[in-house]
Amino acid sequence: MSPSVTYAVVTGGGTSGHVLPALAIADALVAAGHPQASIHYVGTQRGVETRLAPASGYPHTLLDVVGLQRSLSRRNLAFLPKLWRATREATALLRVLRPKVVVNVGGYGSFPATWAARRLHIPYVVVSYDRRPGLVSKVLARKAAAVPVAFPGSELPHAELTGAPVRQEMITLDREASRAAARRELDLPDDRFVVAVMCGSQGAATVNAVVSEAVERLADHRDLAVHHVVGDRFLSQAAPGRDGADGILYRVIGYEDRMPQLYAAADLLVTRGGAGTIAELATVGVPAIIVPWPGAAENHQVDNAKVLSDQGAALLVEQADLTADRLIAEIQGFQSEPGRLAVMAHRAREAGAVHRSGALVATVQRVAAA
Repeated sequence: MSPSVTYAVVTGGGTSGHVLPALAIADALVAAGHPQASIHYVGTQRGVETRLAPASGYPHTLLDVVGLQRSLSRRNLAFLPKLWRATREATALLRVLRPKVVVNVGGYGSFPATWAARRLHIPYVVVSYDRRPGLVSKVLARKAAAVPVAFPGSELPHAELTGAPVRQEMITLDREASRAAARRELDLPDDRFVVAVMCGSQGAATVNAVVSEAVERLADHRDLAVHHVVGDRFLSQAAPGRDGADGILYRVIGYEDRMPQLYAAADLLVTRGGAGTIAELATVGVPAIIVPWPGAAENHQVDNAKVLSDQGAALLVEQADLTADRLIAEIQGFQSEPGRLAVMAHRAREAGAVHRSGALVATVQRVAAA
């Protein structure tokens, strides 16, 4: 590839919480007029990007890099050697591509290419969309040309509020207009209250168990449908589905890549508090019960969730408080009071205006043009 054809390198990976925002930025740059072939994605060889990057159509490079475990783990022995080799490979790649800008979306997978950009004096942008920025963002933001953030009051240096990276298909999604078609595509009935459960690309064992128990106790409810994305790693041990012939419809799958359809089809979503999820809920205006992952660094998913719950735009339920009794009570409460759902959806969409503004891609283009 000739150096002249690469406009931007977008880097970050490991989980869908980093890969999807990276691809969202790539899509936004394409929508702004840059050829798809001029956007190069850099991720890891272990994350969900091994599935998503090839399907995206963007030129991509996947590096052999692993994250640093917070607990004692033999995996940490490989951390520094792999990071060093990956950074060397990223440096060689950027010498060939010579992009006008490198865009970092956080996570361990973003470090090699961003550090390489710093060494080669290529301007880079650190995009922070968690309310509490991660370690990589904190380290690299100091020398960044720009630091777009999703929430006001960021602790990062020279932060500018631009909203979070959200996929174009979310920005343009009209839930009401798309509802019927989305339910047909997902094979969900029009005449039932649909609860979607989606706790990230890897799923959540604790939430899965609570949902399974709730479904068992609601087995005779012909007015309910539950579309449960349990995570591929939990699919073999998941509770069996139910066809809805004589009660609840319960759909169990490992992974769901039809997220716009899921957002449009669901009356209520049960999900985690990852920053990307929070931004999408707000951008689209999806009523949700948010169950933050308690293992997140500094419990930052609670802070993320409060961005919506403090405005009445979502319901925050900590994992310790999530029982089958609580989940059933919340589902039935929302089902009996559709007005509450409508208010929640409206407030969520109002909170998402900043994510729909286009300010983030404008910042990236400003840095590239400098």
